Amino acid sequence: MWVGWLDRLWEGLRPLDPYRSVKAALGALVIVSVVITTLLALFAVNSATELRVITIISIIASLLITQFVAQSLTAPLDEMTDAARAMADGDYSRRVRGDRRDEFGELAETFNQMAADLEAVDQHRKELVANVSHELRTPIAALRAVLENVVDGVSDSDPETMRIALQQTDRLGRLVEHLLDLSRLDNGVVPLHSRRFEVWPYLAGVLKEANMSKGQGHSRTDVHLHLDVSPPELTAYADAERLHQVVANLIDNAVKHSPPHGRVTVRARPGATPESLEVEVLDEGPGIPESERAHVFERFNRTKAAEASSQRGAGDGGTGLGLAIARWAVDLHGGWIRVAESPRGCRIQVTLPGVEEAQG
Repeated sequence: MWVGWLDRLWEGLRPLDPYRSVKAALGALVIVSVVITTLLALFAVNSATELRVITIISIIASLLITQFVAQSLTAPLDEMTDAARAMADGDYSRRVRGDRRDEFGELAETFNQMAADLEAVDQHRKELVANVSHELRTPIAALRAVLENVVDGVSDSDPETMRIALQQTDRLGRLVEHLLDLSRLDNGVVPLHSRRFEVWPYLAGVLKEANMSKGQGHSRTDVHLHLDVSPPELTAYADAERLHQVVANLIDNAVKHSPPHGRVTVRARPGATPESLEVEVLDEGPGIPESERAHVFERFNRTKAAEASSQRGAGDGGTGLGLAIARWAVDLHGGWIRVAESPRGCRIQVTLPGVEEAQG
C-alpha cells in the first residue's frame, strides 16, 4: 500500500520535477535567474560595488545558465532533425536517444517507434516488389517456354500442351486477382455486406465450384471434397462474398497439399453467439509444423512443403496469398482464423461473430 501511495505521489510531483518536465525546467531557469539577480542586487546594496557592474554580471550569469539549459533542451530536437532528414533520403535505420525522462524523452520514444514502423513498411514494400516479380516471372516463363516450343516445332499444339499453357495462365490470373484483393485491403475500400443465409446450400455451392475448378487451377482431380454441416438447418450472418473467398482459398490450399486420392472435409457448426459460425477445413496432407503456424497467414508466405512441391514440379505450390486473403476477410468480420491441432493433416479453423458483433 505504501509503495502504491509513493508511486502516486511521485507521479503527482512530475510537473515540479525539472528532470521530468520541460515546463518545470523552464520554471527552474527563471527562478535561478531571479535568485542570482536578487543576491547580486543585495550584494551591491551592502557593498561599494557599482550597480552597473552587478547588472552586467547578472546578465552574463543568466545568459550562461539559459544557454546551458537551452542546449540541453534543444539537443534532442537537433538529433531528431538529422534523423528526419536521413529518413527523407531513404535511410530508416537512424534512431535518437531516448534516455530522457521528460516530454522530449517521450517524443524520442515515439519518434523511434515511427522510424521502426517506416523501416518495416519500407522493407515490406521491397519484399512485396521482389515477391510479386518472382511470382509473376514463374508462370510467364513457363507459358513462354510452352509457346516457344510450339512455335519452334519442338512440341505439337495438342490438347496436353494447351492444357499446360492454360494452367500457367490460370495461375497468373489467380495471382493478379489476389493482388487486386490485397490492394483493396490496403486501401480499405471493401465494405461488408452481411446478411442472413442458410449454411448448407451455401457451402454446397462453394464445394460444387471447387469441384468444377479442379484440373483448371491445378492438376489435382483425385481429391474428394466432403461437406459436414450440423445441424442441417444451420443459419449464419456474414458477408457471403467475403466468406466465399475464405472457404474457396482454404479448400484450394487443402486440395494442393492432400495425398493422392485424399479427402478434404469442410465442417460447419454454430458458434457461441446467435448466428455466429465456426467453419473448419481439414485435409489429410503433411500438415503445418508448429514453428510455421504463426506465419502461414502472412503475404507470400509458403510452407516448406509447398516450396518443395513447387521445386519438384508436383504443383505450382500456390502464390502464397490465399491464406493472407482468407485472414483479411475474416478480420473484416471481426472474427479469427487459426491453424488448430489435428491428429492428421492440417485443420484450419474459422470463427465468424454473430449479428451483434458483425454489426458493431
